[in-house]
Amino acid sequence: MLRVLVLRSNRFYGSIGEPKTKFPFPDLRIIDLSHNEFDSVLPTKYFVNFKAMMNTENVQMKYMGEYYYQDSITVTMKGYELELVHIQTILVSLDFSCNNFIGEIPRLLERLKSLKGLNISHNMLRGAIPSLLGKLTNLEWLDLSANKLSGNIPLQLTDLIWLEILNLSENQLVGPILNGKQFNTFSNDSFKGNLDLCGFPLSKPCNEENEGSTMELESESEDSNGFTWKVVLLGYGCGFVFGIFIGYNNFFSNGRAILFVM
Repeated sequence: MLRVLVLRSNRFYGSIGEPKTKFPFPDLRIIDLSHNEFDSVLPTKYFVNFKAMMNTENVQMKYMGEYYYQDSITVTMKGYELELVHIQTILVSLDFSCNNFIGEIPRLLERLKSLKGLNISHNMLRGAIPSLLGKLTNLEWLDLSANKLSGNIPLQLTDLIWLEILNLSENQLVGPILNGKQFNTFSNDSFKGNLDLCGFPLSKPCNEENEGSTMELESESEDSNGFTWKVVLLGYGCGFVFGIFIGYNNFFSNGRAILFVM
């Protein structure tokens, strides 16, 4: 069974063809097509069959392969290139960054609920950020930067309480930056290059109209949940990640890291 597919940094181009089988890649947990020249819409007909990425129950923490995973791979996680010597089954990521994908972010991504990382940055994606991404509650890093995304940042993204890295920079987003939960931990770099965004942590203040929009969003959040989340998640901060890897050491040098999982 194929669990890891890494085709990054090749010269693949054009569109991704139709699946040749009825259920392609049901066991896939890591897919990396980054740094190519694909120029189609994102391949949703494959997403609907990524069954292992949808499963959030009864996932045992073990290494892929019966005893040892002999071949190491390099993936981009949380902004760093990591060489994985052994790969744990709980690591689930999708990286289609640095291509020329077009169209909108597909709503079908909300089905991939076991994703830890989603990177579709540096493409030509348009439209709004789907609010349904807020259902990917296992996400720890989300990179949508350097596209042509527009509209407001959806309130539902504040439901991603495990999110450690967020990058929405270099788009065409507008309105106030959300407050509360993990959004209080993100820096200016997460939002820069959106000329019509305002509010903390950017230096551009929001005007009265923008502030009114912020209050309306917070009111909707409180009404839909029956209470406010402002204090409930006080203990969650950037860098607190539970149960992702056991016994690992990171050695960072020049933007690269080698990850040894014991």
